Parts: sequence; C-alpha cells; structure tokens
Amino acid sequence: MKLLVDMNLSPEWLKVLSRAGWQAIHWSTAGPATAADTELLAWARDHNYVVLTQDLDFGQLLFHTR
Repeated sequence: MKLLVDMNLSPEWLKVLSRAGWQAIHWSTAGPATAADTELLAWARDHNYVVLTQDLDFGQLLFHTR
C-alpha cells in the first residue's frame, strides 16, 4: 500500500512510515500546497495511493465523489 501524506501532517511522518516499511510521499512533493481536497483525492485515486490525513471532512468528500 502506498500512502499520500496530506498537507495538514508534517513531512516528518515520511521518516516514521519509512522505518515501519510503508511507501509514502508528502502532498507537497506531488501537488500544489493550495490544491483543493478534491484534487488531492483525485490524484491519490489516479496513482493508487491511500490518503493519510487528519481532516475530518475526507469521509464526506469520499462519499460525495464516490
């Protein structure tokens, strides 16, 4: 599983995830910092990543965007 770490989480998470054996990138290296959450979700879907975030509204976004 590949993880996309959202902008609201520190890039320091990449070290933690890597040590645990996870493949991860931070959104700041994949797209613009000002991108809408829907853009981030679309990128993750198109590139087969799972989003790691602390945003509480992502569940609602997933529901509405299917």
